[in-house]
Amino acid sequence: MYLRSLLLGSLLLSASALADPVSGWLNWRGPDQNGTSTETNLPSEWEPGAENQLWKYNLNGAGAPVIANGNLYAFGYGQDGPDPAEDVQEILLCLDATTGEKKWEKRFSDYISDVVYNRYGIGSPVVDAETGNVYLQTSNGRCVAFTADGKQLWEISLMEELSRLTFPNGRTGSPAIFENLVIFHCVTANWGTTGPARDRFYAFDKITSELVWYSSPGIRPVDSSFSMPVFGQLGDQAVFYAGTGCGNVVCVNARTGKPVWRFLLSQGGMNSQVLLYGKDKLIAIHGKENIDATSKGRLVCLKIPTEYPAEQIVLRPEAELWRNDDHIAFTSSPILVKDRVYTTNFTGELIAVDAKSGKTDWSTKLSPDQIHASPIWGDGKIYTPWFEGTFAIVDEAGKVLSKTEIKDAEGSGVKALAAPTIWAGKVYLSTRDGLYCFGDKDRKFVSKEPKVYSVGGNIKGTPVAQLQIVPAEFAIASGMTQEFKVYALDKSGRRMKIITDDLSWEKFVPPTAKVKAAIDATLDAKTGTITAAADAKISAGALKVTYKGMSATTRGRIEAAIGYSEDFEAVELKMEHKGEKVNFPPLAWLGARIKWHVLEKDGSKVIANRLDNLLFQRTMNFFGGEDMKNYIIEADVMTDGNRRIKSEVGLINQRYRITLVGNKNELEVSSNYERVQQAVKFPVKANTWYHLKTAIKDNGDGSGIVLAKAYAKGEPEPAEWTIQVPVKRLHPQGAPGIFAFSPQAQKRVYIDNIKISAAE
Repeated sequence: MYLRSLLLGSLLLSASALADPVSGWLNWRGPDQNGTSTETNLPSEWEPGAENQLWKYNLNGAGAPVIANGNLYAFGYGQDGPDPAEDVQEILLCLDATTGEKKWEKRFSDYISDVVYNRYGIGSPVVDAETGNVYLQTSNGRCVAFTADGKQLWEISLMEELSRLTFPNGRTGSPAIFENLVIFHCVTANWGTTGPARDRFYAFDKITSELVWYSSPGIRPVDSSFSMPVFGQLGDQAVFYAGTGCGNVVCVNARTGKPVWRFLLSQGGMNSQVLLYGKDKLIAIHGKENIDATSKGRLVCLKIPTEYPAEQIVLRPEAELWRNDDHIAFTSSPILVKDRVYTTNFTGELIAVDAKSGKTDWSTKLSPDQIHASPIWGDGKIYTPWFEGTFAIVDEAGKVLSKTEIKDAEGSGVKALAAPTIWAGKVYLSTRDGLYCFGDKDRKFVSKEPKVYSVGGNIKGTPVAQLQIVPAEFAIASGMTQEFKVYALDKSGRRMKIITDDLSWEKFVPPTAKVKAAIDATLDAKTGTITAAADAKISAGALKVTYKGMSATTRGRIEAAIGYSEDFEAVELKMEHKGEKVNFPPLAWLGARIKWHVLEKDGSKVIANRLDNLLFQRTMNFFGGEDMKNYIIEADVMTDGNRRIKSEVGLINQRYRITLVGNKNELEVSSNYERVQQAVKFPVKANTWYHLKTAIKDNGDGSGIVLAKAYAKGEPEPAEWTIQVPVKRLHPQGAPGIFAFSPQAQKRVYIDNIKISAAE
């Protein structure tokens, strides 16, 4: 159920075109994708409250603001009420960029993530130059689309639909717009071929939210990454370049998602944006351990291919033209001005580097350290926020023109984590204490057409070279139908037409598939429509379409719905793992096949979490749709261990996690660690089965109650709930799932007899 359109008909039609062209600073890297502006007469000095400060808006800033047609869009968080647990929400804000007056805002409550608010939030909206629509990925993977006047187009929960992983420091990054696509970057552990955790890119139709392609261009990640795609041209193909959580710089076909090449640069994740230099060079920076030395950090220039390869290639070390080891930048991105690169170092230096040779031209110490915030350039000046709350303006020779400290009302330094933005003679700076605007209030924006990062040419008469099925992945519940569109593409991936005739559809098992499975749904071989009967079983599989000798595939799942139950007794234990007879959990469970095994325990078949890898010590797996609500989920649960060491096992209901916490002897209800988290004492004995049951009560006014009970398996069910947690802002919907946490991957947990039923 990936299509989450909220407004239909005339809104979608009107969203595809605007009467006025869209202009401004549409993404956080600016119109040339390199952190530079073409504006002149920009301010050379500033301090909070100075004469040239035009306004300040109280927003705890998380990312760089963007501006389109005089509207400023910013992402941050705020507290609307006295309760820091429930009143903290993420905010997408729209202001008048000239006056700072609020036009509209959208608030989002975090759910079932480990994001720590004081650390998180390297995210920024992006504006589509064609429609003026605004796109954002929140810290836990909620992807949203709004019109310029704040009407919601669609929303997708990547966590619940694609098993996006979350991280304590957020690391969300900005979406990117390319032609008809909006591209999101994240780490997922989905199902089937995308079940193993990988750093991936997902491209959705920017109007309908249908998934057009997904791509896994790297290897196993060691970290997350929020590097945003940088678009370019390779031969006759439109491509993008980005850093990944596996330490690679990657090149991907922007229209199809096909991986083109990669270059391993770092032992850790690469978060900084890359720079395209000339027609065949790429400049990248990182701050983790180098692959060929124990030192950390490096700025490099790569000689990149000019011809498009048939299959993904791995660039050899010889592709490196120069390196500069004076740089450690974990998340700050460099800027490129003609033949010079400017970067901020982890140790608080602003460094200028010759882009031709890689040699350092000059450096100046401006701060004790640096993280996240990137500089920008305009009118011969470099604007540099610093982590501990200073802001400097430096000229191109390294002379400091202005330097100031940003302090809150108590006089403490304020963190600045985002790059500034330039528009209409003004500079916008997002900090934890607020969003500042300074410069010339009377200046007007001189429009510069956004660069078009696509390969042109006349499509008419071009032969069809490949097919593309949309959606590329789908999920439906029993009783639902899924339709597809088949696009004819030319050799560069441009859409030529929708094909409706002479198509042949079939269920398809890829020859490389480890599990030979088919989706439990009826396929119309002519139209490609697939329908899940009312009694369809949870399942997953692929479909294949053929047209004049060409073929393409899509894949999908039948998700769990109300009425679903699973006792695992029908699972044949035909594999062996460490001397134990096992098999995989259901294929349609997100992220479960590499983290759980079905096995025999206490005379029944159950699932148990795998402890092969420390990365698996915590797992959360969904098997229903994000739009589910008003249901009860229950199961038998148990933790291995002893009196001193036990694990955590639980269920997920409507974006709340209900857990038996063994080491604390508690029954806990939580959403985000810093938001909803309450517990009551409950004696959890190791190697003892308990029955866990949860429900959500909606009060009808936006509030609700999370209900849970736990009791020894086989005993009568208590009439009263063990814990009742009132919540001011109830999550109105959410997918069901399971949760396990085995500290240091020591003690297993077990789950059996899962059941989802309608709420009473």
